[in-house]
Amino acid sequence: MTHLLFPGRHHLLTGFQLDYLTWTTSGDPAELRDVDGKPLDLATPIDAVIWAISSANHANTRRNPLPAHRREAAIEEFARDLDVPSFVYLIDDLGHTPRYAEYVLKKIEVDSQGRFRLTPENAVVGCSTPQVIAMFERLGFRILPFELTDREQETYADLRPWDLIESLVETGLAGREWRTDRTFVTKTARATRRMFDKYGYGDLIVDLHRRPILTDDGDLTATRNYNTYVRSFDEGAPRKYAQIGHLILPGRIVDIGCCTGSLIREMTRDDRLRESDFYGIEVARPLYAECLHRKEQGAFQNENVFFYQRDFAAGPIFPEGSVNTFTTVALTHEIESYGGRDSLLHFLDLLYRQTAMGGRWVNLDVLGPEDRDETVYLRLRRDDGVEENAAGREFDADDREALRAYLAKLSTYGRFQRFARDFRREEGYEMHYREAALAGEPLIELRLEDACEFLSKKDYLDNWQSELHERFCFWSFADWRAAVEQAGFRINPTSHAFVNDWLVENRYRGQADLLAKVNGEPAPLPYPPTHFVLAADKAS
Repeated sequence: MTHLLFPGRHHLLTGFQLDYLTWTTSGDPAELRDVDGKPLDLATPIDAVIWAISSANHANTRRNPLPAHRREAAIEEFARDLDVPSFVYLIDDLGHTPRYAEYVLKKIEVDSQGRFRLTPENAVVGCSTPQVIAMFERLGFRILPFELTDREQETYADLRPWDLIESLVETGLAGREWRTDRTFVTKTARATRRMFDKYGYGDLIVDLHRRPILTDDGDLTATRNYNTYVRSFDEGAPRKYAQIGHLILPGRIVDIGCCTGSLIREMTRDDRLRESDFYGIEVARPLYAECLHRKEQGAFQNENVFFYQRDFAAGPIFPEGSVNTFTTVALTHEIESYGGRDSLLHFLDLLYRQTAMGGRWVNLDVLGPEDRDETVYLRLRRDDGVEENAAGREFDADDREALRAYLAKLSTYGRFQRFARDFRREEGYEMHYREAALAGEPLIELRLEDACEFLSKKDYLDNWQSELHERFCFWSFADWRAAVEQAGFRINPTSHAFVNDWLVENRYRGQADLLAKVNGEPAPLPYPPTHFVLAADKAS
């Protein structure tokens, strides 16, 4: 017997694939040629197609828009037109690895309970991607090239599935109807057309490409250490809930940017909210996956907990006037940082429209100073490490551990030099400061806003690359009040700004002292508020 292994993400199936598989499985085996044009010389005809769905644990991203169970359902319908049986196996995402081929073979063997032990002697591989072809060739497999006609020039006999998805996106973004587009109708297999239309997946794919702040894998940034990020949220959730829990109104409660649901976990423990429904919105794929895992493990003391992987700022999720409480913790600064001011203002408008009359939005986040352009001075420790090399070192996204070790060796003064060099450099920000001396003491002279940005980020060694994309201090409390009232909300009197005293005593004082110039002498300045709690009510 000879099997055909057909690996791929399989988000879209094509008419070419149906014709090719029909010919391959039902035509004369002597006519089959491998990727180099040589006869396959099969001992027996192909008697089964083994579909391996890659990235089966990913969905709702530009790279992997469809969930695996929908892809599998489409394959099952598609395969009814073949004369040999099909078997479908799910392969979780492996990232970029040269051992992809070996993993696929082992996973199929395990999941099929040993029924399919695919080897070069009993199987051929169908694939048109040169990089994947090379992996299976190293294991001795013969390759059926599907659309590929020349591996060196990478030319193809027809549009590949991802070419058709890109065509669909181009059609949708141009405002044209993808369902009736000639390319989509004539090139896409009926099973895919039916599924895309029935579940609106074409619209989903187009919408995913309208989200400029996300990576192709559905994350805000490719450089964030999610282990550190999750641990911080989990450890801080009880403290944060103590700050805002009394402000949450029962009913439909939506936590936007819910991380792994740690704040929702605290809500479900609150007897005052026992009759509520809880919704977590998380855009980052790894965090959304952990939300689902925790729900499966029974982490929430209320069965009415639901999660969406969505970019809330991209458009409404809930009917207008239907949410009793929105909560956001450490989120709004990310919208400003990655999406820009227009995205943040659009976010405020979306919140207002979806909040019920008499409902509330509760926001806990970092904060900027009132007098952001005031000239201040920083006294930075120089004896707690080394200075930054004048030329600086470059670190790739994969060099996170090396960068962390490098930053840990720097003095506070050296870390400031690195900060001034790295802060929002990709966004084109230029931080202006100068070495100054007051009463003979060497200091850094700069704007108060820039000083606060440094203070807030100088100890983020695990996530330096991602955190230095983000603006913490773009709005003061007065700015927030004005923007939220402009959106239509009324500021609840409980709203307030505050200084995180733990940060001041453990991270700031004695390491980075904030000073003013008074009669030519350095004088201590109080640290500005670092955070705020804002309760915004929609008056009934």
